[in-house]
Amino acid sequence: MRIGVLTVSDKGFRGERVDTSGPAIQELLAQLHGNEVLEALVPDNRQEIALRLRAWADDHQVDVIFTTGGTGLSPSDVTPDATQDVIDSPVPGVAEAIRAEGMRTTPMAMLSRAICGVRGTTLIINLPGSEWAVRESVAVLIPVLAHAVDSIQGLAGDHRASGADIVRE
Repeated sequence: MRIGVLTVSDKGFRGERVDTSGPAIQELLAQLHGNEVLEALVPDNRQEIALRLRAWADDHQVDVIFTTGGTGLSPSDVTPDATQDVIDSPVPGVAEAIRAEGMRTTPMAMLSRAICGVRGTTLIINLPGSEWAVRESVAVLIPVLAHAVDSIQGLAGDHRASGADIVRE
């Protein structure tokens, strides 16, 4: 699986802050085995974010792009806007699942504007900027990530749930 990890941070871009969320994503996805990872750090600039997303999806044919940072309510938080500019179709359930898991820890998770969508055959997922929130979010995604990629690429089989697929509490 080809994965892109795009960290969005003005302070990180200027060297005023060390990014820990991007490396956390890579660490957690290592359990999927055989991943090729592209990584970059860009400032909170809508055009630069969109340019990188387009390039990785179209030119580098990345299967999944994770953005980290820029999903809140401050004026500089433009990652969801840039993502909206480039996706062909939304996948709202992913962002909803991430927010729901985050709200188990903090009510602030409901303030996230993160989105998820598909561009061509690339799944783009906005994640929060903090390392702990990224760790929570990726844990939610790991069980469905390979199936999502296979589905986007037309490789997934039957979607009917078997008894083993059903989770009951």
